[in-house]
Amino acid sequence: QVQLVESGGGLVQAGASLRLSCAASQDTHCIYLMGWYRQAPGKERGLVAAITTGGATNYADSLKGRFTISRDNAKNMLYLQMNSLEPEDTAVYYCHAEGGDSDPGSPCNDLDAWGRGTLVTVSS
Repeated sequence: QVQLVESGGGLVQAGASLRLSCAASQDTHCIYLMGWYRQAPGKERGLVAAITTGGATNYADSLKGRFTISRDNAKNMLYLQMNSLEPEDTAVYYCHAEGGDSDPGSPCNDLDAWGRGTLVTVSS
């Protein structure tokens, strides 16, 4: 099973930038889609951005223009560049990976892995 480890969170002031990283290991050949989700206190976890192996991206509408997702397939790394951070961006940010294989019988299609999260706190 794929293991995901996030890093890069911390405490910053409003207007600052942060870059989150997610390192994937074990069975990484199964990974097709990777993404960042976040969960603020008292709220449900929601999508921040996602990216396929081929580089196609999808963003939460409210975050377009401030956040940029990228991926280094050779290094099994996922990144999230966050600019102009706002107090409302305070949350635990989670890395997620989904499998995808053209063979419907491939066990890779069962992949659905989460990291433990990294806390981002933005002070006003």
